[in-house]
Amino acid sequence: MNHPYTVAAYVWPSYTGDEPRSRQFWPEGMGEWQSVRSAEAKYPGHAWPRKPLWGYVNEADPFVMEMEIAAATTHGVNAFIYDWYWYDGRPFLEQCLVDGFLRARNNREMSFCLMWANHDATTLWDKRLSCQPESVIWRGSVSREVFEPMARRMIEKFFTLPNYLTIDGKPVFMIYDAANLVKGFGGVEQAREALDWFRQQAVAAGLVGLHLQMCLWNEGAVNVSGVDGGKTVSPYELISSLGFDSVTHYQFCHFTDMDRPYQDILTDVQAEWKRIDSRCPVPYFPHVSVGWDNNPRFLDFRPGVTTGNTPEAVGQALELAKNYVDSHPLPCKLITVNSWNEWTESSYLQPDNLNGYGYLAAVKNVFRS
Repeated sequence: MNHPYTVAAYVWPSYTGDEPRSRQFWPEGMGEWQSVRSAEAKYPGHAWPRKPLWGYVNEADPFVMEMEIAAATTHGVNAFIYDWYWYDGRPFLEQCLVDGFLRARNNREMSFCLMWANHDATTLWDKRLSCQPESVIWRGSVSREVFEPMARRMIEKFFTLPNYLTIDGKPVFMIYDAANLVKGFGGVEQAREALDWFRQQAVAAGLVGLHLQMCLWNEGAVNVSGVDGGKTVSPYELISSLGFDSVTHYQFCHFTDMDRPYQDILTDVQAEWKRIDSRCPVPYFPHVSVGWDNNPRFLDFRPGVTTGNTPEAVGQALELAKNYVDSHPLPCKLITVNSWNEWTESSYLQPDNLNGYGYLAAVKNVFRS
């Protein structure tokens, strides 16, 4: 379905057993489907368990991804943003992108880009340990020495592909945790130098440049203590200091309380967009989250359950995002969505036994030709 908008859904690439290091979290060999399959209702009326209409498929299988790409593009989702990890000197959970999406025969029908999920990897992913305090397994922050070969690899392996998402001809690269980026490099100035080097490497590889996008969390100060003398800065200062080209969100839960009806959340979302308009030094691309409830990752109940996030309500959120890009002088009509498949956070577009294809139909209704 052709339309002038880039509707880009985040992809959580854990629904495969093809990553050997994932077995420590999900030993059954099916990735985080293991947690989805074992999820139970935690209270009367809790909307779990849920089942994927497509089954517990291996998303590192190119034939599976051909089906998913066809379903996405038919309903107006025309880009995937892959959560991308680099732990212990090598990529993690990259099989969904490399073996699945990029080997799918129809992958050129949509764009893709990377979001470097540079947060720490913890025992959060291991449901068996969910009643214990989280422990760090791999650090998400990296030094300049680690970053440089990682960056060169991204340029060569992904950024030069014809269906890599670009803005003004520049490959889009999103960074999830700006504070952790600064921590790894040892300070704001050092982080800026590394990102400037990254841009130069892209140009040297024949690209126009890089479009660096920051994941915006909330209005609170960003703590860069330990590397800049206990300093805290506003997120907008950090955007300018590091030279980001644009911002978007990853999840509504990063800036508002999700433990309430979806319509109330949308009121806060619109207020957040208004604040961003008045303060952000670079373009903001609007974001829509389908919902929130991460109880499938825990044995006990965890508060924070969005209610009323029906396909109709999510359609209203998508309409708000569409109106936002139509009314702002943005370099492109990009809208990010959480997500394509965040089942363990109950925020996904994929069809299930509760709403069928309702969320995908909502996208199609808003963005149809």
